[in-house]
Amino acid sequence: MYSFKNDYSEGAHPRILNALIESNLVQEDGYGEDQFSQKAVELLKERMGRTDVDIHLLSGGTQTNLIAISAFLRPHEAAMAASTGHILGHETGAIEATGHKVLSIETVNGKLTPSDVQAVLDGHPDEHMVKPKLVYISNSTEIGSIYNQSELVQLSEFCKKNHLILYMDGARLGSALCSTENDLQLSDLPTLVDAFYIGGTKNGALIGEALVICKDSLKEDFRYHMKQKGALLAKGRLLGTQFLELFRDNLFFDLAAHANKMATILRDEISKANIPFLTHSPTNQIFPILPNALITELEKHYAFHFWEKVDTDHSAIRLVTSWATKEEEVTAFLENLKKLM
Repeated sequence: MYSFKNDYSEGAHPRILNALIESNLVQEDGYGEDQFSQKAVELLKERMGRTDVDIHLLSGGTQTNLIAISAFLRPHEAAMAASTGHILGHETGAIEATGHKVLSIETVNGKLTPSDVQAVLDGHPDEHMVKPKLVYISNSTEIGSIYNQSELVQLSEFCKKNHLILYMDGARLGSALCSTENDLQLSDLPTLVDAFYIGGTKNGALIGEALVICKDSLKEDFRYHMKQKGALLAKGRLLGTQFLELFRDNLFFDLAAHANKMATILRDEISKANIPFLTHSPTNQIFPILPNALITELEKHYAFHFWEKVDTDHSAIRLVTSWATKEEEVTAFLENLKKLM
């Protein structure tokens, strides 16, 4: 059985494993003070063309969201997110467990607009309610859509005008930036958002996310927050070595581009079979709508997520490709799909 269930089924790109092996017996300081982590941070700053950001390496996306959002908000403040947002549906109430409410916003394509956020602000006018303060977005989103430059600029300007924190979940940032429909650069993000992270776990690393804090008022004492919540790793070198390898050349983007390419092959061929999609996704997640009987047959040979019921006889599934997805497996899936149809 081949899996299209997620983009972290495999371990890590061989180059990363080799880098970890080669540096294995080099003695280093702990807690991110090692040479590999420090070099990785400097390299990321260089890639963004910004020396005025703080960068912290953490082990996973939920951990990063939890620590960042709880550190950025005061006790009475809340986050806002699309109803499909990861912090709402897939993090076991991690943000709420820190005492911060997450306000859900219904969207068509998983993306937030200034008018969406304004409606929440209008509905929370005084101290008898939580104060909406942080706007949580994902790029790419949980349903595969991406923010273009114009959309992100508009949202950024709105947040600045209304003294809101704009935070971007970048678990699949590589896929978003390598999408053929994307017009954003990594170097654009520090100007447009207050904090974001670069996802390694879903793009070739064993584990690891690089949190970039751009707004000065959010930087203070962040390592205290990391330590208190168990994220300041004694062997922080494990994270630093991986990001150093991912960004010392174009590997990070090459891996994301491959994942997108595999998804494009799936998307194009499925479209030719007149199969509709739940959402428009130009990244490495696609959501075809199939007859339930066909889904049952596919499940005998492939692993994937059942996403949602569309009508009595049809449902949407999620197919995810990764840096390690083999084209022959994509071709085999498409051939099996055609036979079953």
